[in-house]
Amino acid sequence: MAAENGDDLTVAVAQKNASEVTEEAGSYPKDLSYGVYDCDPSSVDPNGTIISGIEQKPRIVLMGLRRSGKSSIQKVVFHKMSPNETLFLESTNKVVKEDISNSSFVQFHIWDFPGQIDFFDPTFDSENIFGGCGALIFVIDAQDDYMEALERLRHTVTRAYKINPRINFEVFIHKVDGLSEDYKMDTQRDIHARATDDLYDAGFEQVHLSFHLTSIYDHSIFEAFSKVVQKLIPQLPTLENLLNIFISNSAIEKAFLFDVVSKIYIATDSSPVDMQSYELCCDMIDVVIDVSCIYGLMSGDELAPAFDRHSQASIRLNNGTVLHLREVNRFLALVCILRDDAMEKQGMIDYNFTMFRAGIQKVFEVRKSQNRKMAAISFTNENGETVHC
Repeated sequence: MAAENGDDLTVAVAQKNASEVTEEAGSYPKDLSYGVYDCDPSSVDPNGTIISGIEQKPRIVLMGLRRSGKSSIQKVVFHKMSPNETLFLESTNKVVKEDISNSSFVQFHIWDFPGQIDFFDPTFDSENIFGGCGALIFVIDAQDDYMEALERLRHTVTRAYKINPRINFEVFIHKVDGLSEDYKMDTQRDIHARATDDLYDAGFEQVHLSFHLTSIYDHSIFEAFSKVVQKLIPQLPTLENLLNIFISNSAIEKAFLFDVVSKIYIATDSSPVDMQSYELCCDMIDVVIDVSCIYGLMSGDELAPAFDRHSQASIRLNNGTVLHLREVNRFLALVCILRDDAMEKQGMIDYNFTMFRAGIQKVFEVRKSQNRKMAAISFTNENGETVHC
């Protein structure tokens, strides 16, 4: 089997004996327990603390001019649509609200806004849209004249920030697949400089914009969405610390904690992310699931998931690098990059992984305990009645 970069892969998909498995799949809550975003404002105090015990999924808003590629991004990342099929998508003419929660650990609401929307229209309810927003993604077509897009970006960000200063503002400089590397960098620098200058001139110099070069024809769109989702996860520093401890004690060079369905990584260690390494890890997940669909399912188990508590795999490249995948639960996978000689200490890696998995479970147990404590708080409603939650 040959990888896309020409490396020969020797695939060894190993299934552990059920008697050897000490962890149970699905032992974590399906809900990732994000911070306070998409909830009733009346249930949040001025400090942002939930007082009604209700914690809902965050909302991500997609905005940009018409034909900038917003709907294509959503279809490719969350619906596994082929990039070539997006050429036949019709232009969005109304707000499309979708709940991203189909058999995935990463869960949130995503709202896709049509490019022709008028912010000055009295029917445009800015309070409702931006008030419960966790992240606002503004998509700019890098292959088009982006002056109008920058003006729309300034107007969108300033209006949204006045309503909800806690929004994470993300700019996707999209459709860069047809541009040279030098032109990509020049375009990013130009858009970054113009956008920040516009906000400074408008008196919003405190607003921070994050910029990402993206394309649906490679893994850059998945990496960009990974960074957006990570900002909505309050447990991210703890997860990163666990990964740092794991790789430093296991002779591992790089590790990603992946959501298997979307191939978004919800955490990685503190070392820089190399795009080629990320692509190899994504491809490995596809290989494991494809091989499991063919050889891993027992007869009569057609409806059983291809990725389960038995999933484990190692792929050796001809350059001495090994990709190692372990199931964390039925929604998450740990994918590691290490040298071939480090695999000689398989027992140490297995033990450290067991400790890592137990650490993640404790993280979510603490979060669950905190939610129960908040649920016990009582408050007084507008009628003067005491309500116990």
